[in-house]
Amino acid sequence: RGLKFMLVLLQSISDGERDEEHPNLIRVNAMKAYEIALKKYHGWMLQKLFTGSVYALPYKSDLLKALEKGKEVKEEESIEKIHQFLSRVTPILDAIYEMYTKMNAELSYKA
Repeated sequence: RGLKFMLVLLQSISDGERDEEHPNLIRVNAMKAYEIALKKYHGWMLQKLFTGSVYALPYKSDLLKALEKGKEVKEEESIEKIHQFLSRVTPILDAIYEMYTKMNAELSYKA
């Protein structure tokens, strides 16, 4: 689930989704990833905690710099590297989720 959250977050950033009023924040991307990957597994309290925690996320520019191991790289180059990463990793995660479904191993309880 954590991997799926990260992939959806990175895909959302790669797709250019953002808050037009605050383009350097990744709250929109994180909330989308949470809705898709984790929310259904969380009870009301954890959902509210996550919603509050998005205000502690790094700026997009800081995240991209961290992904580049501290090097200053153009945003477009970082986004292209994210896109390449996603194209390789997404099929693997899809296969894992397919296996979970076939084996009826997907846990559906809420934390």
